[in-house]
Amino acid sequence: MAKKKLENLSFEESLSELDTIVQNLEQGDLDLEESMAIFERGLALSKLSQNKLQTAEQKVKILLEQNGELALHDFNLPTDTTSSGEL
Repeated sequence: MAKKKLENLSFEESLSELDTIVQNLEQGDLDLEESMAIFERGLALSKLSQNKLQTAEQKVKILLEQNGELALHDFNLPTDTTSSGEL
């Protein structure tokens, strides 16, 4: 299957391809040249995904500001101090 150009990928397609790349690299069945080629594409996909997320976050901030809403805050998961650390 032909790879799509990076600029034509949706966010979800980027993540899916990146996941496939990680799985392929973890298996260790590729030769060095192939590994380097898909690693390079993986880096580009990662950067693309980060940029798309930043763009989406900026749009949300703008929309909230236009509607007089409060600014975005970082999401922090609550820390459970009662667990023993076992899964």
